[in-house]
Amino acid sequence: MGDTILEMRNIVKTFPGVRALNDVTFSVRRGEIHALVGENGAGKSTLMNVLGGVYPHGSYEGQLVFDGEECSFRTIHDCERKGIVIIHQELALVPYLSVGENIFLGNERAKRGMIDWDDTHREAERLLELVGLKESTRTLVKDISVGKQQLVEIAKALSKNVSLLVLDEPTASLNEDDSEHLLELLLDLKAKGVTSILISHKLNEVVEVADRLTILRDGSTIETLDKESRSIDEDRIIKGMVGRELVDRFPKRTPKIGEVAFAIKGWNVYSPLNPERRIIKDVSLEVRRGEVVGLAGLMGAGRTELAMSVFGRAYGARISGRAFKDGKEIELKQVRDAIDQGISYATEDRKSAGLNLIGDIRENTTIAALKKVARRLVIDRDKEAGVAEDYRARLKIRSTSIRQKAGNLSGGNQQKVVLSKWIFTAPDVLILDEPTRGIDVGAKYEIYTIINKLADEGKSVIFISSELPEILGVSDRVYVMNEGRMVGEFDRGEATQEGIMKCIMQSARENGNGKH
Repeated sequence: MGDTILEMRNIVKTFPGVRALNDVTFSVRRGEIHALVGENGAGKSTLMNVLGGVYPHGSYEGQLVFDGEECSFRTIHDCERKGIVIIHQELALVPYLSVGENIFLGNERAKRGMIDWDDTHREAERLLELVGLKESTRTLVKDISVGKQQLVEIAKALSKNVSLLVLDEPTASLNEDDSEHLLELLLDLKAKGVTSILISHKLNEVVEVADRLTILRDGSTIETLDKESRSIDEDRIIKGMVGRELVDRFPKRTPKIGEVAFAIKGWNVYSPLNPERRIIKDVSLEVRRGEVVGLAGLMGAGRTELAMSVFGRAYGARISGRAFKDGKEIELKQVRDAIDQGISYATEDRKSAGLNLIGDIRENTTIAALKKVARRLVIDRDKEAGVAEDYRARLKIRSTSIRQKAGNLSGGNQQKVVLSKWIFTAPDVLILDEPTRGIDVGAKYEIYTIINKLADEGKSVIFISSELPEILGVSDRVYVMNEGRMVGEFDRGEATQEGIMKCIMQSARENGNGKH
């Protein structure tokens, strides 16, 4: 791992009014896994877009040297022809094409101008075997899990004779098993001579697999740490990312818990695609005023389906059960009913369902409660701007102005806009579904602080997360779900990762034995 495969020297990239990269120098040794970390907005994706030809040569300053040769990439294809392949967080697969078709899309196996389908699927099978995916190459991509789709993307990269593989948040949407499998695959590829750049906010994964690690902050290179010198640990990384030590990952709070604010009893939900399949099975839960209730479970446990079905039947068919607000039974037949009853739901998918990405901060902040900024059905633009400015300041949304498009914000700031939108509806109950997914440790801390403040104001918060340390660090009480059932409940003092996982495993065994 002595020689250098990639050097990016003195890279400067400027957008109107913003210097996104400020004299960044970054090098990767051949055969290593090199992690690139930093807060949202630090410049990681911008740097990789320079490397990948998304920002063509001439649109930035500095030099890009790959394999000893200075490169001037003007397109993504120029970059890939050199053996550099970037897998972005939003996967670039076509859902209604097969796995084999996706692997060779744009790189078709052809003879005399005609696609050779036998060769396509034969070679695709070889690549799937390399990445450890036991799936038919003729299966449609839409019919496989996100974890398997990530492996298809890597197989697609390997089909291009990749020598430098860049993965941007590859495990952000994966469960623990799929994440572990992907990290093991990176180590296998390293043994086969493939160099990797790993961008991740999951610092435990970075510490596990990275040989070296470079920290970016505010568009500048802070330092590069080397595992051989034993300088890579989470606390050291966090200090470099945020410019200070975070002694506590979770802000302290003394809960003041009141009466039951919201409850559901005997809640059942069936699949909208298969009305005979029950997704949520006789679930009951309650949340009190000033309480943060965590909802833990493995991927597929039914947490999101439960949350969306409660939020005015935004998901599901044949929904039954009873809902109570402040002790009185309420009807939640549509989303507007939920909002009117003081219940809000912040989706786990902020980009597709949580925000209008081409709309600005001002529009996104007020969209769920337009009546509050309207007079006689006409929006008062001055009042709307005042509301947006207020939330921008209160939630510390980093942006050029309230006119900045939501799609141009960092992940953490996008999440704050989502929270602003729902806080503006003045809810009593907030359901937050994976509110810190894909954002950095500093932004996470700020989100936790917002949640604590909401609870201190007497709001009731239901907090869904796939990260057990986060569930334990934020919640006053924890419910555990598995296969659509509520299988456990822990008070803050007795909740542990081991206890939660034991509860899930015991439930899985009982269901496997036919016990319900």
